[in-house]
Amino acid sequence: MASSSSLPPFAHTKRFHVFPSFHGPDVRKGFLSHVHNCFGIKGITTFKDQEIQRGHSIGPELVNAIRDSRVSIVLLSKNYASSSWCLDELVEILKCKEDSGQMVMTVFYNVDPSSVRKQKGDFGKAFKRTCQGKTEEVKERWSKALTHVANIEGEDSRNWTNEADMIQKIATDVSNKLNLSLSTDFDDMVGMQVHLRRVYSLLCLECDDVKMIGIWGPAGIGKTTIARALFTQLSSHFPLSCFMGNLKGSYKSIGVDDYQSLLDFQNQLLSRILNQKDMKVHHLGAVKERLHDQRVLIILDDVDDIEKLDILAKDTSWFGNGSRIIVTSEDQQIFKAHGIKDIYHVDFPSRNEALEMLCQSAFKQRSVPDGFEEVARKVAELCGNLPLALSVVGASLRGKSKDEWELQISSIDSSLDGKIGNILRVGYDRLSKKDKALFLHMACLGYNGFHDVTRFLADSHLDVENGLQTLLDRSLVQTTTFGNGIWMHSLLEQMGREIVREQSNEPGKRQFLVEAQEILDVLADKTGTGSVIGISANMSDVGEFSISGRAFEGMPNLRFLKLYGSELQPRISEELEYLPRRLRLLVWHNYPRKRLPPTFQPECLVELHMGSSNLEKLWDGIKPLPNLELLDLSDSAKLKEMPDLSEATNLRCLTLDGCISLKELPSYIGNLHKLITLDMSGCEKLRVIPTNINLASLENVDMSYCSQLTTFPDFSRNIKIIKASKTKIEDVPASVAGGWSRLDTLEIGSTSLTKLTKLDLSSCDIKNIPDCVIGLPGLEILNVQDCSKLVSLQSLPPSLLYLYANNCGLLKSVSVSYDCTCVKDAKRVSSSITFYHPKRRVFLNNCWSLSEEARRVIIQRWAYMSVCLPGKQVPAYFTHKTKGNSISISPGTFSASSRFKACVLLTPSGQFSFNTQVVCHLKSKGVLINELEYTSCWHEVDTSDSKILTEHLFVFSGSLFGAHSCVEVDATTSEILFEFSCNVNDEKIIECGVQILTEEGESSTSKWKVQSEEAAEVSKDESVVKRSKHTGFAISVRKPPPLSNSNPFERSISIQRQELAPRNHLGIDLSCNPYLKRITALNNTTSCSSLTLDRDTASGHHEC
Repeated sequence: MASSSSLPPFAHTKRFHVFPSFHGPDVRKGFLSHVHNCFGIKGITTFKDQEIQRGHSIGPELVNAIRDSRVSIVLLSKNYASSSWCLDELVEILKCKEDSGQMVMTVFYNVDPSSVRKQKGDFGKAFKRTCQGKTEEVKERWSKALTHVANIEGEDSRNWTNEADMIQKIATDVSNKLNLSLSTDFDDMVGMQVHLRRVYSLLCLECDDVKMIGIWGPAGIGKTTIARALFTQLSSHFPLSCFMGNLKGSYKSIGVDDYQSLLDFQNQLLSRILNQKDMKVHHLGAVKERLHDQRVLIILDDVDDIEKLDILAKDTSWFGNGSRIIVTSEDQQIFKAHGIKDIYHVDFPSRNEALEMLCQSAFKQRSVPDGFEEVARKVAELCGNLPLALSVVGASLRGKSKDEWELQISSIDSSLDGKIGNILRVGYDRLSKKDKALFLHMACLGYNGFHDVTRFLADSHLDVENGLQTLLDRSLVQTTTFGNGIWMHSLLEQMGREIVREQSNEPGKRQFLVEAQEILDVLADKTGTGSVIGISANMSDVGEFSISGRAFEGMPNLRFLKLYGSELQPRISEELEYLPRRLRLLVWHNYPRKRLPPTFQPECLVELHMGSSNLEKLWDGIKPLPNLELLDLSDSAKLKEMPDLSEATNLRCLTLDGCISLKELPSYIGNLHKLITLDMSGCEKLRVIPTNINLASLENVDMSYCSQLTTFPDFSRNIKIIKASKTKIEDVPASVAGGWSRLDTLEIGSTSLTKLTKLDLSSCDIKNIPDCVIGLPGLEILNVQDCSKLVSLQSLPPSLLYLYANNCGLLKSVSVSYDCTCVKDAKRVSSSITFYHPKRRVFLNNCWSLSEEARRVIIQRWAYMSVCLPGKQVPAYFTHKTKGNSISISPGTFSASSRFKACVLLTPSGQFSFNTQVVCHLKSKGVLINELEYTSCWHEVDTSDSKILTEHLFVFSGSLFGAHSCVEVDATTSEILFEFSCNVNDEKIIECGVQILTEEGESSTSKWKVQSEEAAEVSKDESVVKRSKHTGFAISVRKPPPLSNSNPFERSISIQRQELAPRNHLGIDLSCNPYLKRITALNNTTSCSSLTLDRDTASGHHEC
């Protein structure tokens, strides 16, 4: 049976499970009475209205009953609509459904759902009679309610041959709906709703298959609580159900040969699920034999042994269709071994949820009382957000004052509550000896990740890789959300340290020392022994302390020494004479001496951290360093000389930031072929870095604030991060920058890089252009081609002439700080563009993600000579536009000094490359007055393999009359024809547009339009100036040389007398026409003051 909604929200307790809406005479004595009886058997509480006096409208008692029910069942019968009472009930039910999500179920009892929906047939006639005398508003409200409820799928009695079966199905469906809501036991549990919904998604209750799922998490996280909430909700949904709790603690471990124990386990399960106390099991097939055809719910809580799981629920075939087996465990390996793939991992609650849990336990409310905010947060943090600890500690603080809470904080921090410790310790006690040792290493030394653990313990007897996996499977350590990190819960760390303290009453005889005061005592009194393998503590709060020069002589097995803290003030009473040879990790902040002991042999050392030390030099001579991977000498202000690290062939990270006395980086750096990170930031006196380091491994270099540094070394072709701000570096050689194909971050001191004109960041993983590029005063060429992750190009410098950003598929926005004062040849023009730049070119080919606004600003507002970018049509602000590759501009819209901006839409018929040449011919009366050529590529960048697959806009700007125009005419009286062509056959110019620009101060108020006249033709053999009415301009005819000098064709110029005004011609210029042979029809140019035929005109026979 279906309802009007999916899973209901988790509701508060209601007085009634079900409210039935029905027409009494139709169903009360028969059908409804059987429904009530079946509901009663299943424990479903139904509202009964026998005692209510029915009237013309439903009263407050009935309204309250509807609102106080979790499910409403509408029994629609033949005469249901004859009762205004029923119709008003229905309206109220649907209102509750809408307002509070109440579940509504329907039963169509001997009536067609369509008759209810459309109010037709006998049902409709009854409805019409009830509506007589009612207002239109009431009629409409009832009609909509009937239509709505008829659309809720429900049981139709006409489809059932056995009415009892139908009633049983209805009762089961109601029970299912009720069971999927939270029971009262778990109403107030923080986060429980989320847990249950996630587990339900794994259970797939609507599926008839047998499913086995796992619930996994650390001790105290709430697995058992979740399992009990599930059982409370689901048990009545199954004919047979059983909850077997605390299998780890209540039942002893069993072995495969302990046959009687195995029988006892199965006997326990069958006795509970079948509710037979005296049951006896005689063979191990009993569970399958008794339950294979039964639909069961079994919860096996806190399983710690795969044998226990196998004997209780070895296979899904042991149980009938629709059965659900839920297993909880701290050990993920149990699920893997058993083949359980659907596992819900119970994670730690958020900080806010943890605070709510603490308040529920301590104050019996979810919010923090006034005045307790700070102390409550501290306690929640000390509990590590572990639900068990929050509950236990909260209960122990219940009813206590704020001062008493404050007093408890120190004890919570230093020792575990017995109940919490006992629960947490069970998981540790079941570990093998080697895994226990690994657990204690992690609890006392606090490694950051898998890599740390494996490399620091690589020479130990521990099986680190398998041991870590065991700790993970048993929830004794956790992985971080990001990366390869690993961490241990603070309470587990505390438990591990207590286990170490139990090793001896004398700190110097324990494996690990982790308390600052105990460490001071051992080092001052020289009481350390060979048992000590690790020392680690934050020493910031102990003030100045003294260490014996021979403090470590009694600890030859010491492998981990960590004395850290920003305020550390150690004092060694005499020269430190000895450090153990087996040290693998040495962390000593504020080390007070000038050198390490000369006898120290660091052959086992993996990491050395000596930040803020007084070291002047680590050691003299060459030391064996086969295992050293990290050396950190940061903020060692007195360090003057680097130690010889030529033997550190595995060094990956060298940190020297803040070493203000260091002047030179040794040449052996170039031999450290595994070096990844080199940090020299803040080395104020550093002047010398080897010029050709070129390490393939090097990815991260920081030399910022090296204020004396003047040269930029060639570090690596694989460099990802370069920081060089606040230096005296003036240039980055092209040979260096050209190799930055993997660059992700660039910070360069822009004020010093006055000579840097070209920057190549192509094929890098950068998302935004580095800020330092914005201020580069001389940058002219920026190449970011093929930067597939680039999203933004912001505030590029005004000196930029070439921006090459092809194939940046994610690029959305581009902005350039253009300033005409930086550009000598820039011109201010009117219209939508602010400045014209005669050299700047912008290439944005295949930048598909550019926003419409970004395209508009680039085309309209930028100063450029040409731009290429994706586009589907010529923008509307090109006021002259047409299909095809030519367009005419009417006279009166421009002057002789006007400029123009043109846009052509290029589309490929196949693949074509970036190397597109667009040519624009401007003609007036058939005479070529200007010829402009532009390319959509940049000659300094290899684009031979680059292809464009879709339409692009090519936008460029120029003058109507160029320096080498053919004829200067009175532009106000002649039409100008623009003809566009391109050099690649596969390309087609499908649309073009022109916008006329005038210099600031001029105006052009004429209406612009596209002329449809044919262009005047210029003969190949003879250039004839026709139909021109010149008024005071010089005639200039300059023809380029023929394509082949070996076969020049004859050319002539004929100036027709009938086409020329008889006066005002100041001069005729025919220079630069080496193949001109004949000049005719000059006999009417009486006002001509000059005829220019320079040496580049015809050198042979002239005819004039």
